[in-house]
Amino acid sequence: MAELGKGGNTAVGTGRITAELHAVGDPVDLSALLVGADGNVRSDDDMVFYNQPSAESGAVRHLAADATGPERIEMDPSALPADVDRVILVGSCDPDDVSRTFREVKDVMVRAAQDGADPVLFRPPPLTDGERAVLLLELYRRGPAWKLRAIGQGYAEGLAGLAADFGVRVDEPEEAEAVGPSAADGGGSPYGTAATASVPTPAAAFTPAPAPAPPPPAAPMSLVKPPLGTISLDKGSQVSLSLDKKDRELVVTASLEWDGGSEQRRKKGADLDLYALFVPASKALHGGAKIPGTLVKAGHVPQGRPLRPGGATDPAQATGGTGGTGGTAKKGKGGGDVVYYKHLGSLKNQPFILLDGDARVPGCESVRIVRPDEQGYVLLCAYSAVSNGFGSFRSFGAKVVVTDGRGSTVTVPLFENTKTRYWVAIALVDFTAPDGAAIQHIEAYSARMTERRPVLHADGTIEMNGGPVEFKRP
Repeated sequence: MAELGKGGNTAVGTGRITAELHAVGDPVDLSALLVGADGNVRSDDDMVFYNQPSAESGAVRHLAADATGPERIEMDPSALPADVDRVILVGSCDPDDVSRTFREVKDVMVRAAQDGADPVLFRPPPLTDGERAVLLLELYRRGPAWKLRAIGQGYAEGLAGLAADFGVRVDEPEEAEAVGPSAADGGGSPYGTAATASVPTPAAAFTPAPAPAPPPPAAPMSLVKPPLGTISLDKGSQVSLSLDKKDRELVVTASLEWDGGSEQRRKKGADLDLYALFVPASKALHGGAKIPGTLVKAGHVPQGRPLRPGGATDPAQATGGTGGTGGTAKKGKGGGDVVYYKHLGSLKNQPFILLDGDARVPGCESVRIVRPDEQGYVLLCAYSAVSNGFGSFRSFGAKVVVTDGRGSTVTVPLFENTKTRYWVAIALVDFTAPDGAAIQHIEAYSARMTERRPVLHADGTIEMNGGPVEFKRP
């Protein structure tokens, strides 16, 4: 594995290259600029980022962080046209918040990997002078060959200023139009209002035809991250919900919705309960061998680094619990960290998660989640209080709906018709994701006729049938 210093370079082949961005602290976005020999983009289409994820028919692609890896840019040198001299990779802080700089970002590293070759790493020097963007690596031509070069140059103006320097037209706030002197002030004509009114108007017969209006210019590039809109997850998939973890006004609402299914099912009862198992940021681990949302067996020892400096201790020495407070959980022991009908939670204090109440008929139960900076992982589960787990959760029309109240709504449906199961883990909300929160479809069921609650470990892994048994009484 080669590691480049600032200004260093190395030869690469013509196969596809995947560049991953790694960082700790405030989120950092990854983008790419396709630049010609003159040092400028050919058009605004040459900027590849979250709002424009592809250029040159996929020769350069932006991929959001997901279960398979962090945010990344894929580049195919063999597919780039001859007038593209370089592809420059850029890291940048949130363009909507000018207070964000690289002072709050640690361990920035870009890893470029090509099939059949050792990965290339570059760690830019610390950026402590208010930089809001940085040129990371560039893929550039040397005759018929290609090379990678480490740059490490910071920009105080952020992504907008950096992109503009390369010729991209970025959307700027509209300025108020200049207003000239008014007629009432004697302005607009050296003769004043009365003199202006006395100027004769040319005869209509001699008025030339108006010239055709020029076509409106193309809209400049917007750097504002759009909401997701309304989407539904496929089985096993996930989506990244962009959010500002320091936003004290943000409320993420996660609801368990169910209609009871058929009329016959509703008559027999359809009391489902929403459980929100959580790992607070102070106890969360990330970067371990198993990605969050992985199903593990009893005896699993969480691995990874503490999400928050000075937070979680050595996971192998910590005690376990349903909320994922550390290491292995003794089967059926400990209530763990959970919000449900007996423990509604709080929005003003830890856990900053609140259940709105217990619906005993088909309808909806919701938890509101605030202070995303205090959250690590939240696992949304449903418990069937119907006798012997009667019927499948899907037959009751059960699903989870997560919304940020800012234009993003994610539905997590169920696809299986498993019967006589008391528990289903439906969705994991991973607040350790660098861009905000990753929402992942889980759909894992308890064993047949087993009432043990699921376990959410400190690294975001999930153990079914490992928690306590607690019967719901009428």
